[in-house]
Amino acid sequence: MHTSALAHLPEQGPPDLLYLLFHGVGATAESMLPLAQRLIREYPQAAVLCINAPDRFDAVIGETDAKQWFSIRRIDEDNRPGRVADALPAFIATVRAMQQRFEMSWECTALAGFSQGAVMALEAVQAEPMLAGRVLAFSGRHATAPAHGPADTTVHLFHGIADTVIPAAAAIDSAQTLVELGADVTADVLPGIAHELHPLLMDKAIEQLRTFLPKKVWRAAMSEAPVLPRAASSDELGG
Repeated sequence: MHTSALAHLPEQGPPDLLYLLFHGVGATAESMLPLAQRLIREYPQAAVLCINAPDRFDAVIGETDAKQWFSIRRIDEDNRPGRVADALPAFIATVRAMQQRFEMSWECTALAGFSQGAVMALEAVQAEPMLAGRVLAFSGRHATAPAHGPADTTVHLFHGIADTVIPAAAAIDSAQTLVELGADVTADVLPGIAHELHPLLMDKAIEQLRTFLPKKVWRAAMSEAPVLPRAASSDELGG
């Protein structure tokens, strides 16, 4: 089981939302604290956890507290998908364990990741149906182009145009592909921001959480809306 560096729980009563935050490669769960603090302020009744990756960062020599979800040593476009796929079962198991621990449904679970953590979150909802209601992907990318849209999962992409580690084009390509597949997706790409969990990107994340209405909510609202009979006008009848 991965360890959580921060576990915020509501002061009273059970949580009504579960936010799981996943850091980038060569970092630790503490690096996600700025986003966690923002979410706690906005959603005080939520459980917010920053999760440490399971493996020691292997791109440096000697002891380090830094972690990784998968190794980036000699990584390239050909071997990246396999490394992500190998790491996904443990990642998904952690999400499921946290949902069980807090008795939280998948619809009320959000996965938020930065860089490699975003890669894992994006690929997890592609691989596992009904894993999370939302994904907040900061400076991330899909390991492979999505072949389907994750059903009833809203994907929010946040990227800086000045990012040279994972170029913003990756987020734009992902957004376009997901839209074509009929998925719920938003993409915010901001100028002057490099590969970082920037406050302006977090602002956008809060804005999307507050204002974006997923398709499944529209469907539910439309199915529950009464059909009101009315007389057709002469214009509608072609008169």
